[in-house]
Amino acid sequence: MMPAQALAQQVFNVSVDLNTSQISTTDHEYIYDLEPMIKEYLENNRWTEDRFEDVERINVNIQVVINSVEDRNFSATLLVSTERPIFNTLQVTPVLVITDNNWSFEFGSSTNLLHDTYQYDPIASVLDFYANIILGFDYDTFSELGGQDYFRNARRISDLGESSGSGWTASGSRRSRSDLVAQMLNPNYEDFRTALYLYHRKGLDLFTQSPDESRDNILEAFDLIQQSQRRTSARHVFELLFAAKHREFRAIFMEADTERRLEAYNILTTIDDSRISEYERLQR
Repeated sequence: MMPAQALAQQVFNVSVDLNTSQISTTDHEYIYDLEPMIKEYLENNRWTEDRFEDVERINVNIQVVINSVEDRNFSATLLVSTERPIFNTLQVTPVLVITDNNWSFEFGSSTNLLHDTYQYDPIASVLDFYANIILGFDYDTFSELGGQDYFRNARRISDLGESSGSGWTASGSRRSRSDLVAQMLNPNYEDFRTALYLYHRKGLDLFTQSPDESRDNILEAFDLIQQSQRRTSARHVFELLFAAKHREFRAIFMEADTERRLEAYNILTTIDDSRISEYERLQR
């Protein structure tokens, strides 16, 4: 990645889908303005000092499901999925799949989104938070713990949100935004983050050149994830990875030799035991 120029460089390629099927929009047609506003906000603001070439941009797919509305107060579910390119190929790989069930905000026909990371806003601050989470994960895939600054940015935003809005702290069984970033900054998860680098940079990005060596590096990444799990009890970040990657994990080892394929099966069914059936084909 190249040094940034004076003007903001586009980092994200954003697709936004607004789902209003659960509410009547007769008196709330203005909510449809939110869709292009989110896209413009994420694509046009400056998120990093680095410059992303067109092929390096992160694909971000966002779905906003409006669950309820009272006057101009909306309750929504936010779904975010991201992809990054695989080097030496024309393919992309999923990095994150996040479901945020607790997003509440006020929105009207005159609402504007202003990018100010030091001032809390129930819409902009959530977008700021996830922009930094996305960048943190993406940078972790390119260098060991490379996303540290972005996770710190996300924690600062979550600190603002904890006293200002919903979804930032745990509520019942719901996972919170603050929990997510706290895990990524916890030293007990550093092996997990190193695994992100090893899997992507030493695995996927080199796969076309040396598939067996890449698979060995990926198996090492799985082992690091297992080590991290042994030191922790919270599983939020692991589930984010497995939700995004489990099919890819299986596909990588389907054509491997028997020894590597069975080794992958044994460790995947341990670290991602809720999806054992997804990995059964690796035994055949």
